[in-house]
Amino acid sequence: MAPQQLPLDLQYRPALGMADFVIAPGNQDAIAWIDRWPDWPSHALAIHGPRGSGKTHLAHVWQARSKAVLLDRPPASDTAPPAAVILDSPQGWPEAALLHLYNRVREASGHLLIVSEAPPARWPVALPDLASRLASVPAVALAAQDDDLLVAVMAKQFADRGLEVNEDVLRYVASRVERSFAAAAEMVDRIDRAALAQQRRVTLALARECLAEEPPLPF
Repeated sequence: MAPQQLPLDLQYRPALGMADFVIAPGNQDAIAWIDRWPDWPSHALAIHGPRGSGKTHLAHVWQARSKAVLLDRPPASDTAPPAAVILDSPQGWPEAALLHLYNRVREASGHLLIVSEAPPARWPVALPDLASRLASVPAVALAAQDDDLLVAVMAKQFADRGLEVNEDVLRYVASRVERSFAAAAEMVDRIDRAALAQQRRVTLALARECLAEEPPLPF
């Protein structure tokens, strides 16, 4: 057996600019809303979709433009709200804290971007005031992806790692992984690590080996 090079556990840095975002029918509306800022009809916007659908990428694009602060938990109640805020999956936050933050951002003429899997209007909310505010937030969906989009996304993810991969390899993988960006990203990472460890190019044979480690998909 050929000796293997141990891949260091380094985080590669994906390109997160709008120029690097793969545009497709399922995400054009969300991209148009990000491009439209700050001319939103409301101070708030919600982008929702399944895990790995591109919400984080678009949030980073908007963050770079608006200098927004990304929050994954409620800030202290006496903290002045930033001029622009991103709320990362806040549906599990205490409702009073979320309502307070929403109101304070609006009163300060700030902007709020909510990213979550489900649209805010469908969250199970007990506070009537919070429910009415969330229902008023414009919500745009990131749609499910097809093979062409998965191929384009994986090509970008490999390119972010400095790798050019043949389209035949990409289509082979796209047709055999779970139809989600998260699953595609996980497979890109697995193939990249295997190529580094074995000092091999990313080929169809290597992709087959990495896919063989996955449980079969139900059909």
